[in-house]
Amino acid sequence: MGISNQETLELFVSDDLLGIGAAANQVRQRKTDPRIVTYQIDRNINYTNFCTEYCSFCAFYRPVGAKDGYVLTNEEIHQKIEETIAIGGTGILMQGGLHPDLLIDYYENLLRSIKQRFPQMHLHCFSAPEITCIADVSGLSLRDTIARLRDAGLDSIPGGGAEILDDEVRFRISRLKCTSDEWEQVHRTAHSLGLRTTATMMFGCGEEFRHRVSHFERVRRIQEDTGGFTAFIPWIFAPDNTPLGKKVQETTAVDYLKTLAISRMYLDNIDHVQSSWLTPGIKVCQVGLQFGADDVGSILIEENVVYAAGVRNRTNETELRRIISDAGYMPVQRDTLYRAYFLQN
Repeated sequence: MGISNQETLELFVSDDLLGIGAAANQVRQRKTDPRIVTYQIDRNINYTNFCTEYCSFCAFYRPVGAKDGYVLTNEEIHQKIEETIAIGGTGILMQGGLHPDLLIDYYENLLRSIKQRFPQMHLHCFSAPEITCIADVSGLSLRDTIARLRDAGLDSIPGGGAEILDDEVRFRISRLKCTSDEWEQVHRTAHSLGLRTTATMMFGCGEEFRHRVSHFERVRRIQEDTGGFTAFIPWIFAPDNTPLGKKVQETTAVDYLKTLAISRMYLDNIDHVQSSWLTPGIKVCQVGLQFGADDVGSILIEENVVYAAGVRNRTNETELRRIISDAGYMPVQRDTLYRAYFLQN
């Protein structure tokens, strides 16, 4: 059993950053091979930017009918996948806005077309808000929706759309999006149908420490019951070009590292915790490897959502392998389910 809620709150207000990091690293060394840090080569494909939710933290979405809105064709998506395979990619992370006119047939046809042409690609697709939207507009139950997507080729589900899993926060920043209970139900249902998922948290959006603890508590409880989460992935809110960004203070590297470390200690029933480079930057990501993280995520060949919010950080396989090696670990490429692919020198 991980640390208690009260202990977690005390850690958040503590000034002992290095002590927290060291304690988190001890948990990490018990959970995973202490010699290695993993990374992935995949691509983030945003199949549409049309969305009905109008979240205050998002600079990516466009209202339905907007001139600069789009829905990618299957051919355009296939071309992106071909480019991914050409540089050693093993998976696709596909997400989009909540489109009110795309029924489940669209998603089934898309998944089948990809699997038919690229059977080797792992399809890690559609966040909980997307899946609840697909179910609603298609008039289907959540279970039937996920089962049909799985049968069409869906391999696992990303943790996107979680933000902070506390409805007090969600009502303020994304009141039209699914509730915390609905996010949880998507992941519990997916786990019951044999699909693995990830858990995520976007913090620094004006929440209090108690809200972060509520988020951790919900994730740990789900994992205790199902064991279906492969990893926990925390990242910080990107404020530029967003309505919410004008109302909150920018998150510091210290807050990111402390939250990363605390998540590793609290979520001791999840094997992997990822240090993010996309919003904190490469150097902070590297430091995160001493704060409980055992993975640095993907090279993200393409990323559009936080790019729209002003984030310009980019990386490649060579750089990720370098920061892992320079931190004293052996870099190992993995797949979406955290299975090691290549043990390279």
